[in-house]
Amino acid sequence: MEYYLQLIINGLVVGSIYSLVALGFVIIFKATKVVNFAQGELVMVGAYICFALTVQYQLPFLVSFLLTLVFSIALAILVERLILRPLIGEPIISVIMVTIGLSSMLKSFVQMTWGTQIQVFPPILPQEPYMLLGLPIAPVYVAAFGLSVLLFGVFSIFFKYSSLGIAMRATAFDQQAAQSMGIGIKSIFALSWCIAAVVSSIGGIILGNINGINAQLGQLGLKVFPAVILGGLDSLLGAALGGLIIGVLENICEGAAKDLFGLGGFKEVASFVILVIILMIKPYGLFGTKEIERV
Repeated sequence: MEYYLQLIINGLVVGSIYSLVALGFVIIFKATKVVNFAQGELVMVGAYICFALTVQYQLPFLVSFLLTLVFSIALAILVERLILRPLIGEPIISVIMVTIGLSSMLKSFVQMTWGTQIQVFPPILPQEPYMLLGLPIAPVYVAAFGLSVLLFGVFSIFFKYSSLGIAMRATAFDQQAAQSMGIGIKSIFALSWCIAAVVSSIGGIILGNINGINAQLGQLGLKVFPAVILGGLDSLLGAALGGLIIGVLENICEGAAKDLFGLGGFKEVASFVILVIILMIKPYGLFGTKEIERV
């Protein structure tokens, strides 16, 4: 029983990171109707920039963290202005293909700059574990989960009460109507990419402090995609719950397969199996919005 409880706790931590990355997917999709297949690479680049500033340039971790967020915003603005803005009005599939190309470019940049070997962050929190229900929990796990919950709370308030958040919601609902009300659509697009880059970088930094980083970290975007679809591509609540559900079920399936059958590898396919089952029941995800067009 303790073994499975530990799996659930670990799954919640991993799931909270999935939720952060899924939040970036949802924000970009809500504002632009584009599925960003470079989301995982934004996670990877943010993690490597923070690692370089902390380890190679010997900056305090907090300074490195804040500078990484600034770099992420600058990268997002650069990508949106130079690559994506000229494609406004083009078919969505063209923009999606560009994000796939962008993911390859970012991955190549990381490999050329830092190589492919695993890099380890220096410990930034005490190593002495906390005890929860008789189980040891590493402080970095507690910090990761707490930070993810805090960020979701902040963004929930931002989208519900701030003028910028309301403008983003209006743009997601109807771009033409929002533009007729004086909302700068191009600015909203840029803002959505900035937010997505920031939350992705934070997720990458958290994950790097838990498992280390390597050039394959960008594949996290594909692992998170089932969580996005599960929760609904246009639902912030769905992103949060979808990430947690996938994280927990991944760990339980992997642990149960090893415990009962001595088999491994289920973790990589569990999320996609769960996704197929859910979509057979709810094609728009758990919280997605069903769109009906009248002709």
